[in-house]
Amino acid sequence: MGILVWLVFGLVVGAIAKLLMPGRDPGGFIVTILIGIVGSFIGGGISYLIWGGRDAFQPAGWVLSIIGAIVLLFIYRQFARRSVV
Repeated sequence: MGILVWLVFGLVVGAIAKLLMPGRDPGGFIVTILIGIVGSFIGGGISYLIWGGRDAFQPAGWVLSIIGAIVLLFIYRQFARRSVV
């Protein structure tokens, strides 16, 4: 059940990251959200390691998850642009 909660959490965080990083994405909205989910797992994992958070929905977990998703979206956009050009 915990993985399902993390996936839904990642979906929401991925959507927030997409809203914070407007612009065209080479892979479309679905790929962007999937990358957001991965970024959320990374950011949430960092939050868990730092604070040992048993509650994934604490503010620090949200912030680090959003930052992780934004960083991955940025990296994805950079690599996607290079491969197109």
